[in-house]
Amino acid sequence: MGALGGLRQDLFHDAFAYRPLQPRPADGPVIRRLPQRIRRYAVWTPHAFVAFVALIVLAASSTTNGLNGLVSIVFGAIPAAVVLMTLVRPVLAFWASLATSLFFGVLANPWGDWPWSGATITLHVAVLTFVAARTRPRTAMWMWLLTGAYGLAAETLLSSGYGAGSTGPLMVVSAFVLLVVAMVQVRREAREEVAVQQSVTAVERDRRTLLEERTTIARELHDVVAHHMSVVAIQAEAAPYRVENPPPELEQAFVTIRENAVAALTELRRVLGVVRAEDYEAPDAPQPTLADLDGLLGNVRDAGLEVDLAITGAVRELPQGVELSAYRIVQEALSNALRHAPGAPAKVEVSYVLGGLGLRIVNGPARGRVKPSPGAGHGITGMRERVTMLNGEMTAEQTEDGGYEVAAFLPVVKDETA
Repeated sequence: MGALGGLRQDLFHDAFAYRPLQPRPADGPVIRRLPQRIRRYAVWTPHAFVAFVALIVLAASSTTNGLNGLVSIVFGAIPAAVVLMTLVRPVLAFWASLATSLFFGVLANPWGDWPWSGATITLHVAVLTFVAARTRPRTAMWMWLLTGAYGLAAETLLSSGYGAGSTGPLMVVSAFVLLVVAMVQVRREAREEVAVQQSVTAVERDRRTLLEERTTIARELHDVVAHHMSVVAIQAEAAPYRVENPPPELEQAFVTIRENAVAALTELRRVLGVVRAEDYEAPDAPQPTLADLDGLLGNVRDAGLEVDLAITGAVRELPQGVELSAYRIVQEALSNALRHAPGAPAKVEVSYVLGGLGLRIVNGPARGRVKPSPGAGHGITGMRERVTMLNGEMTAEQTEDGGYEVAAFLPVVKDETA
């Protein structure tokens, strides 16, 4: 039942479906290498090939239909029109090809090879090829089986016995042609599926990397905020004991502060705790800050990177989230310089300004015999995530001398630094 349903859908329900043949994509592996003025015509190569085959069928039909003069040309144009029909209504062209073979067999070649003549064999093989190339292999199989059934029925029921049957040779030739077309289709579909899977894999990999980076940021943010909220709760609880005979209103205010701090801490752990892996343990040491830049620069210098540090503005303590993000941005930028520009010098600039913190990490082009390591840009994505989390701005681009520059500004609200 499923097979018969496919037959009805492919060759009967869709018989009059309008399916114009689309031009080839201009960015194909062959067309994109052609000059621009030739490329716009090369996309119509399949249409030109079908028209060329139609001319061959026209010539073959005009010389073998048993007619003479203008009548021969007019009747020869019918098979050519059937070939051209494959450009817009491919399934209808198949049925028209069967009807044309019957028409020519009765009208122009009643005593020759029945039901196929040389011209109609050429016509039908061409139509089968073009239609199979534009449909799925199942449709090609149904067309081949119907062609054989029609040919055998015509030879058995309609043949007068004067001519030898030609359905057998037609079936052999068409089977070989359709098999080649099906193999090309399967190979093309497999290649397209692989390309789609690679694209999906790349997107999923980028998304997974982004989620992992967000998870890391959330963990660090949890540690920072949880530490401060715990300090607030402890100080609020101990504050009444630091004052002799505090008024009841002050005691109640500190109790309220502590309760809110504990509630906020509980909610924070409940929400952000879902991003922790089961085997993740909070670091025992404090999270790094800008005060630890000297140690970071010492490490990268030991790894072979020549780096200078320049600090401008009044150095002051910033919110721990800003300090941590700034440290990570510098760390990732220097790691990228080590990987992608080995042997190149780098410079780190930290600017303490009124509204926040400015960062600039620039390195020169790679030099020396060490080859740069390829990268997927995930480090840049992580840096952008950190800057976006703090409502900052960031640029990452190549410099004129072939190096790379990362510049970021992390805003700091006045109340945060108090």
